[in-house]
Amino acid sequence: MSLWVVVGGQYGGEGKGKISAFITRQEEIDICVRCGGPNSGHSFVNDDGQTVLLRQLPTGYIRPQTRLLIPAGALIDLEVLKSELDMLGLDHRRVGVDRNAMVIEEVDKQREVSLQLRERLSSTLCGVGSAVARRALRGADVRTAGIAAKEVPWLAELVTDVSEEANVALDRGKRVLVEGTQGFGLSLYHSDSYPKATSRDTTAAGFLSEVGLSPLLVTEIVLVFRTFPIRVAGDQAGPMKDEITWEILQRESGYPHPIQEMTTVSKKVRRVGRFDWDAAATAFRVNRPTKIALNGLDYLSYLDRGILVASGLSKGTRMFIEQLLCRCDTKTLYLGCGPSLEDVSHHDALTIAAAATKECVAT
Repeated sequence: MSLWVVVGGQYGGEGKGKISAFITRQEEIDICVRCGGPNSGHSFVNDDGQTVLLRQLPTGYIRPQTRLLIPAGALIDLEVLKSELDMLGLDHRRVGVDRNAMVIEEVDKQREVSLQLRERLSSTLCGVGSAVARRALRGADVRTAGIAAKEVPWLAELVTDVSEEANVALDRGKRVLVEGTQGFGLSLYHSDSYPKATSRDTTAAGFLSEVGLSPLLVTEIVLVFRTFPIRVAGDQAGPMKDEITWEILQRESGYPHPIQEMTTVSKKVRRVGRFDWDAAATAFRVNRPTKIALNGLDYLSYLDRGILVASGLSKGTRMFIEQLLCRCDTKTLYLGCGPSLEDVSHHDALTIAAAATKECVAT
């Protein structure tokens, strides 16, 4: 039995989907559960070189034997979910949606527009925040997946009890992975920049609550960072320490062509900044990971793009990793040197840092 939780350590966009997909394959995960709602997309480059973007389903779909679940705490856009099922050509018997997951209605999207959430908070206007509020008010206008399934035949095929499925699977010795969404720095409860936050909690503990699993069952928590954190454009989205431009990042990394990242849902250019060591330490303290994933090593140096052997990384990149290990003690690292699953590698931290971790001086 093993229960994995993958959580973002910054402001989203850390590469949680890619890491979740990698772990699902490597560990032969039996059940992958995707938390959150369609306001956040997880993307990665698959084996065919195509970029896959998912807003509702888990990236663990890439392992054909893995069952895919959406939990009770999730928010569902039926149109988005159906489009992903069709795009991936999934057998519906592989997919389950909790009967208590809430359906986002058109009125939720319109309400966010009227409240000017995009102008105030850079909201994606997907209706997630409004739906969360309606659910908390417990009105008669709330439709759960179980209720909606009475009118939507294809959804009726998917309705299940995710908590029961996951708990029974773990009791039988199966492997379950919970794919968290967004990032710790956006937590409604734990962000330092409220109200410049998302509409829900984004911690490992919060994701377990969405699924209906006891913390006592957790065997691994993977905290995902990227070397240069990103955040939605505009001051209204919240502060970013040591913000730089994409042109500066291109010049410092040695990338031979311009680099720039867009938000997965609203398609706007993201802000980018230097690694915030204090914020990373806070994310580590609250989530208590057993493993760390670090994406974007190729942004430290283009020479590291696609490098899977730690000893082959550039000196500056190895120093960055050693600094991270000094501040966030872990025995295992996942390293990402590009956007593809093929760019991810798994390492014993001791083989990378060795005695250097004992000699680090906190800065």
